Amino acid sequence: MTAAADLVLRNGEVHTLDDAEETYDALAIRDGRVVQLANDYDVGFLVGTGTEVIDLDGGVVLPGFVDAHTHMETVGQYGVHADLRGASGPEEVTDRLQERAAETDDEWILGYGYDESAWDADDLQQSDLDAVSEDRPVAAIREDMHTATVNAVALDAYGDEMPIGDVLGDGRIVEDAVEVVYEATEPDPEETESLLRAAQREANEQGVTCVHDMVRQSHSPRAFRELDLADELTVRVRLNYWSDHLDALLETGLRTNHGSEMVEVGGVKTYTDGSLGGHTAKLSEPYADAPEETGQWVVDPEELREFVTRADDAGLQVTAHAIGDEAIDAVLDAYEECADAEASRHRIEHSELASDDAIERMSELGVVASMQPNFLKWAGSEGLYEDRIGAERREASNRFPAYRDADVPLAFGSDCMPLDPLLGVHYSVNPPAESQALSVTDALRAYTAGGAYAGFREDEMGTIEAGALADLVVLDESPWEQPEAIRDIDVQATVVAGEVVYRAD
Repeated sequence: MTAAADLVLRNGEVHTLDDAEETYDALAIRDGRVVQLANDYDVGFLVGTGTEVIDLDGGVVLPGFVDAHTHMETVGQYGVHADLRGASGPEEVTDRLQERAAETDDEWILGYGYDESAWDADDLQQSDLDAVSEDRPVAAIREDMHTATVNAVALDAYGDEMPIGDVLGDGRIVEDAVEVVYEATEPDPEETESLLRAAQREANEQGVTCVHDMVRQSHSPRAFRELDLADELTVRVRLNYWSDHLDALLETGLRTNHGSEMVEVGGVKTYTDGSLGGHTAKLSEPYADAPEETGQWVVDPEELREFVTRADDAGLQVTAHAIGDEAIDAVLDAYEECADAEASRHRIEHSELASDDAIERMSELGVVASMQPNFLKWAGSEGLYEDRIGAERREASNRFPAYRDADVPLAFGSDCMPLDPLLGVHYSVNPPAESQALSVTDALRAYTAGGAYAGFREDEMGTIEAGALADLVVLDESPWEQPEAIRDIDVQATVVAGEVVYRAD
């Protein structure tokens, strides 16, 4: 006699997202895995006295979203410090920071997520943050996390530690100067756990069942493992350590894919260049709005090659940040020296301005393109990318179909800008340029099976089939039926390892 299921989802529209694009009415789950896909009648044979049955009322079931590039500690910061996302200009940023200052007696007053690209007003300046406090350091971190604005107190206290070239004036800082702020404000283990609990709640609400978390100088790995041991982790975590952790990884013997069902070692991350917003992405041709600038190396090509060789020899996947075309080429040069880059599934994070030749090289090497479709919000005709790199290059950015057509493994993530897969899917289906457009199915696959492949778990994650992990998201409407409004679709429920971790009210 067949054992009863632990959980049955019925009266829905279950999309497997496999090659056949099959759909079913219902599915059954036992011991954290899918055991049957069926119609509503047949699934009833797996309902027993202890089975939980959820009527989906027509909800759409998909594999759980895999965010292949995010920063969970930063996601949690939005819920703890001043949330600057959506601020309309410097005045609103100042107001939100002042509200935060009144709530806490912490040394630093911090805010995260401002984006000046849509403002009519001037950029955020030191004087705006001086108005928040004249005796406590204040920092507003831009959404890209490569750029920030600080007040006079912060500059007086920490300016000597900041590289001169990364201090732009008017309180604006980039790259290594921002790192000084991160180091000065590093949360302790207790605060880190609080941030990660807030972040996993948001992940659950967004239908994210697995994250590839980029961590640096953080207590996050410890906090995630403690949550796992306490059986309080409700999202799977793949830890991507920073390049300055490489010696420690080698000394402790950690390797890619080590870990538990819920927390595992991913790869080791390095930068090459910076960001388009900060004029620090490394380009082969000058910026349109700064003709003397072509960006900068955060890690120069020779140092990058040495790092990649050490990591690859140690059996570690490499996740290399590269946005500009010159930076992407430098990463590929380093990967070409690896014994078997395809087996290692080395990755390029962002890969926004890859040339046709670079995309072909990625295909030949089996390199994963870990990209963020929500970045297309800056790629409109009057957006940030138009200002920075001009119309031709902004239309040539994030050419997702070119990667698909070249059989480059494509994994979508958010970079927590924001943590919202449906927003990313929406932009990739409704992009500014036709050269960036994917079908609904292809976009969803990049946010499910793509991330699973990038994390070596494609055999049990990323599609819905018998034997697969029961990591699922239930949407209240079908993205295929309203492709022009995917970002407006709500998550009805999220299931991780067969347990319902989120249900909408």
